[in-house]
Amino acid sequence: MEIVSKTEGSKVTMEITGWLDTQTAPQLEKELSALDPGTTSLVFDFANLEYISSAGLRLVIAAYKKMAGKEGFRIVNVSDEVYDVFSLTGFDQKINIEKK
Repeated sequence: MEIVSKTEGSKVTMEITGWLDTQTAPQLEKELSALDPGTTSLVFDFANLEYISSAGLRLVIAAYKKMAGKEGFRIVNVSDEVYDVFSLTGFDQKINIEKK
């Protein structure tokens, strides 16, 4: 997995490529814990995310909770396969998710 973070003021976009699973989740967890406390908006760009496991979903929820009460948290460019995982778990009802 590869993570490219882009910061514009207090907005951070993380482009995540590859698989977000048990083996790669600690890498994203490290990136999330390193976020500046002044970050008010977080966007996950999943244009190149091929797979997400329960470990990846756990981190998505952690990021969602971390951004609660701030400007927002979004997931963009989600493939149909990854969206199906969010839909099956009901996460699509709570989180702003935009398909490709």
